[in-house]
Amino acid sequence: MSIRLALTAFVLAALAAPAAAQTAPAAPSGIDAANLAQTVRTLASDQFQGRAPGTIGEERTVGYLIGRLQALGLEPAGVDGGWTQPVPLLHTRLGTATTLAFGRKGVVTPLASGTDIYVSTLQPKDRAVVDNAPMVFVGYGVTAAERGWDDFKGQDLKGKVAVFLINDPDFVAAKGEDAFGKFGGRTMTYYGRWTYKFEEASRRGAVAALIVHDTDGVGYGWNVVKSGGGENYGLVVPPEKVTSLALQGWISGETATSLFANAGQDLAKLRVAARRKDFKPVDLGTSFNAAIPVTQAVVQSQNVLAKIPGAKRPDEVVMYGAHWDAYGEGAPDEAGRIYRAGANDDALGVAGLFEIARGFKAAPPPDRSIVFAFWTAEERGLLGSEAYAANPIFPVEKTVANFGLDILQTAGKAKDVVLVGKGQGSLEDDLARIAAAQGRTVSVESLPERGLFYRADHFSMAKRGVPVLLMMGIAGASDLVNGGKPAGQAWVDAYTGKCYHQACDAWDESWNLDGAVQDISLFYTIGDELARSARWPDWKVGSEFKAIREKSAASRR
Repeated sequence: MSIRLALTAFVLAALAAPAAAQTAPAAPSGIDAANLAQTVRTLASDQFQGRAPGTIGEERTVGYLIGRLQALGLEPAGVDGGWTQPVPLLHTRLGTATTLAFGRKGVVTPLASGTDIYVSTLQPKDRAVVDNAPMVFVGYGVTAAERGWDDFKGQDLKGKVAVFLINDPDFVAAKGEDAFGKFGGRTMTYYGRWTYKFEEASRRGAVAALIVHDTDGVGYGWNVVKSGGGENYGLVVPPEKVTSLALQGWISGETATSLFANAGQDLAKLRVAARRKDFKPVDLGTSFNAAIPVTQAVVQSQNVLAKIPGAKRPDEVVMYGAHWDAYGEGAPDEAGRIYRAGANDDALGVAGLFEIARGFKAAPPPDRSIVFAFWTAEERGLLGSEAYAANPIFPVEKTVANFGLDILQTAGKAKDVVLVGKGQGSLEDDLARIAAAQGRTVSVESLPERGLFYRADHFSMAKRGVPVLLMMGIAGASDLVNGGKPAGQAWVDAYTGKCYHQACDAWDESWNLDGAVQDISLFYTIGDELARSARWPDWKVGSEFKAIREKSAASRR
């Protein structure tokens, strides 16, 4: 992709207003709400066309990001001394299905795409075909030897369709049930994520995987599920690593209930049965048939990386991250908007990184290097951050911490900060201490069943052992100065229920960014402390990531 850094009138115009704000004197930690607002207005504007990877929207976004970073005085931290890291992506889009149906004993039940079922593909083929494949209900579809749990019991899934429940087996388990306390209870583990379900189905050779949608279990409504519009992205992989799944996706709760009833099964009773250790997969006696044309191509996307070199220990890195991508163009909403521009998710996070960078540039040079990562394709499965973590430019064993900004509340100042992933690492103790200095307390995420800890780019680094901290406004109701937790919950409900991944996630003059300023300032201060010390944060006992980090302990002595 050609990048016209600050050479076009477009980029120069986009830079003008923020650049003026950057030149004004400011305290090192003086996060400026006006600067945040200007950045969001720009990135969420129609000129960036929803910032989808591999589009002209990406080209404009990457050029804008690099121009801003240059204006701030940062140095390039990408491949070969440049500003970017290439991330080749497989981009697929389903066309109109010629066949999409369940079949049982000669009776065909047609399925309405986007209403009864939502699917996409990550196979590099021109047609997605599932031919009369038997459907097997696999409960929660979890194999976890360390927890004494196996939902498959040797079931052969080759050439079949795996039908899953979302979340963990103990998500709604009551005391006395086998699953109770085996996983995270109401706190989702990675076994509960839809990504795990699809990965497990592919490992077992299934030809398709369908998850029964449940708003409580997944944390968002059907409107979010279908927002991808049949489009998908994946990292380019060698042929032997291509998924076995011709189609992957969801069936609505109502469709699932009918599917099971027509098969002589009671979905409600099977939900209970799936919480028992002796659960065995259930053949639904039903086939799935699909034939759908696919437009597929490899597109070249990019992460954008910048740094402030450390003065004493430049090989040790404190990293801040946010994703630049959103959902691009879609069908017009009721207001006629076609671009799903992600003003909050995550243009506001990008704006926060610019402000943190401005703060560090206004302060004395740090001892450790500060790296700012602007990830691509987060919305498509954390792909940009995963590509980086698999091929890091800065060694993960010397990466001190990763701080992720992904959706910030826009309802004003809060008396608390919401912690995502309680009990994972020592960084949460730093969060509590710095929050107290702001006169704030720490509240634990109110909906841990949504698995937010596993749904943002920091997770790619956590999997490699890097201590992480995530700021995500939809993790729980903030205790707002004006209105308390009821007002905070109203904000979460309105955003997730209406605008999450939709065209209405747009800049709005009613936003009050004072709370976002508080949260960004928290991350600035924690990172600043780490950048000017020799301290290494760690994972807490019981975290699944602690053993990974300990394997590289010698490199940090």
